[in-house]
Amino acid sequence: MTRQFSLAHLTMLGCAPPEMTYIAAQAGYDFVSFRPIGLGTLNEPQYPLAEDKVMLRETKAALAETGLKLLDIEMVRIYDGVDPKIYLPALEVAAELGARHVLTTGLSNDRHFVIDCFSELCDLAKPLGLTIDLEFITWYNVSTFKEALDIVRAANRENAGIIIDTLHFNRSRVRLEELDEVPPEWFHFAHVCDAPKEIPATKEGLIHTAREERLYLGEGGIEVAAILNRMPVIPYSLEIPHAKRTQELGYEEFARRCLQTAKDYLNTYARV
Repeated sequence: MTRQFSLAHLTMLGCAPPEMTYIAAQAGYDFVSFRPIGLGTLNEPQYPLAEDKVMLRETKAALAETGLKLLDIEMVRIYDGVDPKIYLPALEVAAELGARHVLTTGLSNDRHFVIDCFSELCDLAKPLGLTIDLEFITWYNVSTFKEALDIVRAANRENAGIIIDTLHFNRSRVRLEELDEVPPEWFHFAHVCDAPKEIPATKEGLIHTAREERLYLGEGGIEVAAILNRMPVIPYSLEIPHAKRTQELGYEEFARRCLQTAKDYLNTYARV
């Protein structure tokens, strides 16, 4: 089976979706992954495709011209008091662009609230042909594999899934054997990167590595192949933000190196 790769938006968040699509095509990717729902962090670029009709038109043109497909959008956050319906315009635009999946995260300590919101998101997304995929993030409230698995299982929706990000998998010290608990059909795509072997002891350190210093596959201390070998062969979204390298190499060359090093590593160590 041929591996397929997507260029995750966090890898080059400084690029708007149209520019990113052309870069991904030039670098040889199969998909792109957009972040049209911002986190609201300081100085974070915003790409509200559901509101910016010019950007949406340019993004459609870029996808059509390059032949690339949109794999997923992010980031749908479940936080205290949120009404999942606020995300419907973004879901509709994602479907319009041909996306398959939507990444969501949990920022509430109320398990029942997260389950209810996650379930409602699945119900909103199903008529649009989208899956809702829950990612556990080391410094978020839903921060562990077990918590994410519990929520997806409790929601019991056909279009629900769970995302493995190799960085967060490693940082939250998940055992490889735990992946065997997941029904294969819950895996739709994965976020893939490497990182330094030493796990930061602080939230600030975890965030810094995740947003600015991820590494090419095989360059760090994460057993990426061992993780992926426990899962079905699914599209791999290369989420490898590295501020210094992006500045030194430029977006296109950095994107190309992310892809080539991933292919070289997986050809050597992956099962398929």
